[in-house]
Amino acid sequence: MLNKVIIMGRLTAEPELKQTPTNVSVLQFTVAIQRSYAPQGEERQSDFITCVAWRQTAEFISKYFNKGSMIAIEGELRSRTYDDKNGVRHYVTEVQVDAAHFCGSKNESGARQGAYTAPSPYQQAAPVAKQPSAPNENDNASLSIGSIGDFEEILGDGDLPF
Repeated sequence: MLNKVIIMGRLTAEPELKQTPTNVSVLQFTVAIQRSYAPQGEERQSDFITCVAWRQTAEFISKYFNKGSMIAIEGELRSRTYDDKNGVRHYVTEVQVDAAHFCGSKNESGARQGAYTAPSPYQQAAPVAKQPSAPNENDNASLSIGSIGDFEEILGDGDLPF
């Protein structure tokens, strides 16, 4: 099954980081997204999407984003229900945030660049790349870009393979 949401919009309020009783950081916020189409003579409408971020992702958003900041969110769409004090059942649909990214101008993001992506429990550790050794000044081959032997001639009828 596939459940992937990518949205980009502006925060509607100042993010307020909270802690669960077990001291896990959680942040619930709303992103306003303008619709791409507006009927002629009418103002463009916006959708307001509720998002929830946990742990380091929540801390990242609360630290680097403010009301009105442009933000790009990656996550999953989740739905849940709860009963209020009066016994009325409420249905909620929200984006469970996996990653948050800066977008917009440097002035909007406070000259910060980058993003925070929460590590997935399904990801395996990436293999460590072997560090290249420093070139030896006596080894001219290691200082050159390449030799003709590094390339292979493609024989064919002129059609490119892509």
